[in-house]
Amino acid sequence: MRNAPLNTRLLATTAMVVIGLSAAGAASAQTAPAPDSAAATEVDDIVVTGTLLRGVAPTGTNVVSMGRQDVIATGAASSNDLLARIPQISSAFNTAPQPGATMALPINRPNIRNLGASGGSTTLVLLNGNRMVGAGILQTSPDPSVIPPGVLERVEVIPDGGSSIYGSDAIGGVVNFITRKKFEGIEATGRYGVGDGYDQFDLNLTAGKVWNGGSGIISYAYAQHSNIAGADRDYFTQDLTSRGGGDYRSKSCSPGTITTPNPFSPLLPGTDYKLPGRTPGANFCDQAKVIDFYPEEERHSLFATVSHTVNDRLSLDATAYYSQRETTRRGVSVGEGSGIGGSGTITALNPYFQSVAGELGHNVSFNYADAWGTAAPKNNSRFTSTGVTPSLTYQINDDWRLKASLNWGRSTNQVRTWGINTAAEAAALAGTTTATALNPYNVGATNAAVLKGIIDFQNYGHSVQEIREARAVVDGSLFTLPAGDVKLAVGAEYHEESIKAQQGSGAPSALNLARSSSSRDVTSLFAEVLAPVFNSPTMGALDLSASVRYDNYSDVGDTTNPKIGFNYRPISTLTVRGNWGTSFHAPSLADMGDGVDSRIQVIRFSPWLPAGSSPFDMLRPTLILAGGNDSLKPETADTWSLGFDWRPDGALDGFSASVTYFNVAFKDAIGLVPFLRGAPFFADPNYASYYLLNPTLAQVTAKTAGLAIDGAPSLASLYTGFTPPAVFIDARRNNLGTLDVDGLDFNIRYGRPASFGLWHVGLAGTYNLNRELRAIASGPKTDELKNGASRYSLVGSAGFLSGAFAGELTVNHNSSADVTNVVGQNKIDSFTTVNLFGSYDLGLSGAFSDTTVTLNIDNLFDEEPPYYNAIGGTANGSTLGRVVSIGLRKTF
Repeated sequence: MRNAPLNTRLLATTAMVVIGLSAAGAASAQTAPAPDSAAATEVDDIVVTGTLLRGVAPTGTNVVSMGRQDVIATGAASSNDLLARIPQISSAFNTAPQPGATMALPINRPNIRNLGASGGSTTLVLLNGNRMVGAGILQTSPDPSVIPPGVLERVEVIPDGGSSIYGSDAIGGVVNFITRKKFEGIEATGRYGVGDGYDQFDLNLTAGKVWNGGSGIISYAYAQHSNIAGADRDYFTQDLTSRGGGDYRSKSCSPGTITTPNPFSPLLPGTDYKLPGRTPGANFCDQAKVIDFYPEEERHSLFATVSHTVNDRLSLDATAYYSQRETTRRGVSVGEGSGIGGSGTITALNPYFQSVAGELGHNVSFNYADAWGTAAPKNNSRFTSTGVTPSLTYQINDDWRLKASLNWGRSTNQVRTWGINTAAEAAALAGTTTATALNPYNVGATNAAVLKGIIDFQNYGHSVQEIREARAVVDGSLFTLPAGDVKLAVGAEYHEESIKAQQGSGAPSALNLARSSSSRDVTSLFAEVLAPVFNSPTMGALDLSASVRYDNYSDVGDTTNPKIGFNYRPISTLTVRGNWGTSFHAPSLADMGDGVDSRIQVIRFSPWLPAGSSPFDMLRPTLILAGGNDSLKPETADTWSLGFDWRPDGALDGFSASVTYFNVAFKDAIGLVPFLRGAPFFADPNYASYYLLNPTLAQVTAKTAGLAIDGAPSLASLYTGFTPPAVFIDARRNNLGTLDVDGLDFNIRYGRPASFGLWHVGLAGTYNLNRELRAIASGPKTDELKNGASRYSLVGSAGFLSGAFAGELTVNHNSSADVTNVVGQNKIDSFTTVNLFGSYDLGLSGAFSDTTVTLNIDNLFDEEPPYYNAIGGTANGSTLGRVVSIGLRKTF
């Protein structure tokens, strides 16, 4: 981490003196012009993202925002679905966000600029400006779905580095979910939607009360949606031959396939025979058609907030939430299929063995679906998150204020994935009696006890994560310059986080689990200062800002991160702004050396070897050092941006335009070395330190002391025969590469009153000028814009408000993407979806007063995602298809 003396960094940064107003958010990923300083300082109680100072927007920074009406118009039942409408959040935009079915990624993580993600995240997710507890087994990133959209006042996204204000994680930027503070009455909202083979339902009940000196809100949300079977989507397939692509189907089918050995060499391809008739050829099955394309999910959320002014100086606030999410999916993924396929070698020693052409043994690929009643088992995940944030605000005098807060959060995370006990399968294939042997030709004919020992098997993960924080910030005016007040905010924070995880496999009643426990504490000091440098009719107005934060970690050292910004208004309708800063992401606890997945993985053969290796080396084991790494250091970035906001008056009143150039230099990215590339990996000298050829027992022992071993009883046992390990690979999380990204964010919007009411049109998006990746810092650059990355993403909108009617048409677009090294394909097509929203106030009286009906049609034209010749079959966006939802909102 950067270790420049704190005082030096503070003085160098704060000497830049600071603050003015930049663009605050508007609707539908818009950027609105800033109000003037005097007006801004009056809104002290509004949560502002990206600054410590009351009543002002962050200086020099582009703010992308969705207001409450935009949230309602999306019809989103999950906050993840909201993020899919913001182009800068490239991991979610124009997709149907869904969690994975395994421990690797069971939550959706927003990723601004797609800068990369390991166990943590380079995008910081906040709730009312406070951190949220992490979720997952191998991750510590918050789960945005715990926040129901019905409680939101707005969502703000700052696609700029934010570590000078918030500390770790804010390299790509910040996503801040800001909730409603005041509401009087009761509001009930229900919505039901249907699509092809799909239905969804969500309900939100909110009650609020405003009293003399305070207010309170409590809200309950329920959301449920069905699964979508893979068979219900034509493009969800492993067989892409009809489109000129590959055939990625499996031979582990029911019935299966026999492969006899090549008589000339075991290293050459054998001959396939179809079961049950043993005719030449192979049985192929499309695993995508027997699993779920989209999982079934049920979610309960409870949210409450209360504010009360005790006297003219003291006020109290508290926010609390609880969320429970359960996800069920048949199968794992299109790549891994149902997870219940089998294969292995059977010899004449097995009583079920049947030779095809006199051979004494052959390989059989088969499936255990019959043992499961012809259906793949369902995999289950269950997550809960709880958070409480009380705060106390004390008005020291008419200007200075102290705000102190506590923040506590806890999550429980559990993932169960059905699979096959491969060790029991291998033992049963080698069985010598019908009481111990597996019949791979007809799995159902196997002894029930043997079969149960193979299929009664789960991969299991569980974790408990916690955060505890105490924070205090004092802010006010230092002195007055001719152009206005110089403002200062100074604060301190203490942060603790922990994760207790267990991971393993076995029969559900007798799991073999590895356990780990990690924690860290962080002490932080931070400050922000702003100054209106001048404000005159001839020169315009200039505001400067500077912020700096010092973080001291108990495990990875300390870091200081500054940021400077400016707003210049040459005329009242135009603001030119810019900023520069440094940011960092501390390695997550799940990525450190005590990660629950840290182990030595033994593979009994070596498919990844240097060019020119002996063919017999393939028969020797591979040792993979996997999991966390105590040597990790933080990921870092230098970021800067320059842009303008223009809101003319007169004839162009109602028009606004915003353009921002952004530049991110991301370093020390945490990832895995690309050993799956095989010979090219070993030929690259940049990776020479990450593997050993023909490793000795002493070398391996020194590098893996104390770690668990998967696939062998001990390391020494691998060196007792004639085939010691051929290669040792360090496949832990490591600081490896760099990513340089620059481009333009933009928004154009025009709205005017008309004889029928109000109307508006808009176009917003992000455009990548360059995106250059180094897989390892000393390696060559790769142009990702020629290798699958979409160059630009757009949101176009048109809406109106006329009496009781409101409507909006939204068009989401991902540009096409060039690809290399893909057979038969050099481009992935663009992807465009059209969404329609309408609402009508029924205008009834009595019990039906204040009742509104809404209609949402997502993906109006039922567009399919673009074809991609890889095992997933699609890329550059995803969709559930056309989904029509009808809603009802009633206030009492």
